[in-house]
Amino acid sequence: LMLGGAYLCFEGAEKIYHIFKPHHHDVDEPEGFVPDPLHLEEQKVSGAIKTDFILSAEIMTIALSEIPESTIWLEAAALALVAIGITTVVYGSVALLVKADDFGLMLTRRGRLSATRAVGRAIVKAMPGFMKLLMIVGTAAMLWVGGSIVLHGMDVLGFGVIYGTIHDIAHNVAHAVQVTQGFVTWAVTATLDGLFGLAFGMVLIPVTTKVIVPLWRLVRGKSAAKSH
Repeated sequence: LMLGGAYLCFEGAEKIYHIFKPHHHDVDEPEGFVPDPLHLEEQKVSGAIKTDFILSAEIMTIALSEIPESTIWLEAAALALVAIGITTVVYGSVALLVKADDFGLMLTRRGRLSATRAVGRAIVKAMPGFMKLLMIVGTAAMLWVGGSIVLHGMDVLGFGVIYGTIHDIAHNVAHAVQVTQGFVTWAVTATLDGLFGLAFGMVLIPVTTKVIVPLWRLVRGKSAAKSH
């Protein structure tokens, strides 16, 4: 569970890191190399599928931990309902968003009424900005969820100083505000969890790029050499 949370922290922090320091060409690529747009699209889709798979696994694990101890059939049925909900709500929404611009373009080209074509043009124009907003919200959610999972795991393992400090700060702020205390407690906790996730992810970036990735490439290279 903590490994999945760490991966979410890494993914979210890497997105923010690349905003301030855009990704340059790989060391194996020649100077002036222009990547294939189709290849870039495949990489983005592959990364999105990987992140969504891990996030779904995290949700399933959390759901399993919240289910009261019962028979294996009841737990399996509950997980099946969670899986159906994730697939329908999350991935169904993503599929609709991905195809929204195509739908707007279809309305623009095939709409019989001027109002219909205007709605199509509005959808096409609004989608780039909406997708950027969705990316920001998604990155913040990854950092929040990943940070909270790692902090909770550290607390279970006996390293709960940061976890306890965050909860103390959230309760103190909510007590000082004395208005919608439940929401304030959640907002402060989520914000601090996200900031921890960002800091933890930033630490993981050099560890991943300088240590884990080279080791993985070395292992894959040896495996490929043995197979030949």
